[in-house]
Amino acid sequence: MIQNVQTNPVPGLKPDYAGGGIVNLMASIIGALGGRSAYPGAALLPAPDLAGATNLMLLVIDGLGDAWLRHRSPDGLLSRHRRGALTSTFPSTTATAIPSFLTGDGPLQHGLTGWYTWFAELACVMTVLPGTPRYGGVPYRRAGLDPRRLFWSRPLTERIRTRSLIVTPKRIAGSDFNQAHSGPAQVLGYADLPDLFRQTARALRRDRGRKYLYCYWPELDSIGHHQGMNSPTAAIHLREIEQALTDFLAAAAGTDTLILVTADHGQVDTGPADVIDLADHPELAECLMLPLCGEPRAAFCYLRAGRESAFLEYCRGPLGTLVDVCPSAELVAAGYFGRGRPHPRFAERIGDYCLLPRDHRILRQLLPYEEPRALIGQHGGLSATELLVPLCVLQA
Repeated sequence: MIQNVQTNPVPGLKPDYAGGGIVNLMASIIGALGGRSAYPGAALLPAPDLAGATNLMLLVIDGLGDAWLRHRSPDGLLSRHRRGALTSTFPSTTATAIPSFLTGDGPLQHGLTGWYTWFAELACVMTVLPGTPRYGGVPYRRAGLDPRRLFWSRPLTERIRTRSLIVTPKRIAGSDFNQAHSGPAQVLGYADLPDLFRQTARALRRDRGRKYLYCYWPELDSIGHHQGMNSPTAAIHLREIEQALTDFLAAAAGTDTLILVTADHGQVDTGPADVIDLADHPELAECLMLPLCGEPRAAFCYLRAGRESAFLEYCRGPLGTLVDVCPSAELVAAGYFGRGRPHPRFAERIGDYCLLPRDHRILRQLLPYEEPRALIGQHGGLSATELLVPLCVLQA
């Protein structure tokens, strides 16, 4: 049993599951639509504030950090309608936060702890969103697996009493992950940004009954990864999003639609000097039973038997100025992943220790035949830039 656990075992912010996080926003939405959540609603937007709208629309803009939005577009549409900031999940990444949007559960319940998650029941490190083993291969269903049996949480759309629609890119609309998390919702696949809002407006006009709409836009995150969030392209794309949203408000006028805009995480820009490559630290790599899991900004370490002392000595010695190291169980006890009943395999999904690179550093460990990916924007850690996302509220 863990004794004397600190509130913040590692430097940085801590996800808020008591009323200030995206999981609490989802609890407000669930409550407003006739369902129940084990988490309290969001302090910025309680369930009663949402209950009166005929249509409730949640737009998740992947990669839209709160500080970045306020810096890049202080007088833009989203900043003018910003209610405040919410914390993302931990790790602050799409593979962990999007399941929370789709289920209403914290990571402790849905059990998806990063882009690379160890599934002991499959004896495999999985890329959970594509649904393929890290080393390559076919997705869940083509391998003969039913992904719904791997995911413990019920889709949010099964927990509410309102008709639901999910509006998502065509290329992922029918993915195993989306099918397992869509429940009874109607799924609409779109081609581009105008088509996202065109199909959403059409759905609002076609059926005047009460609806919940979940809309997901990934392009800003992609731009951040490949060109950086400080790039002109990212700023231009934000203006494109705000213009498309302005046009949508006009197209949806009279439908009594309340639009909530938020994100799964922000990003920090990194460079080659920020990479901590385990190929340069063989003493550390030899302590590991599995490749690093989780994220480059929050890596879960599975240790070989008898190597804990050597692992800690190396992390606090040669890497002592570069990373923070914390027992994963302490992060659980301190509430970084949520609260309440855990996923039955959660302890298996976070390893023995978590490494959190300091400043803008990232950890990299390549499998044989993997090529380095020179991604600029990164996320997953506990910095304010990554963890804080905006909550904007607009009325059509």
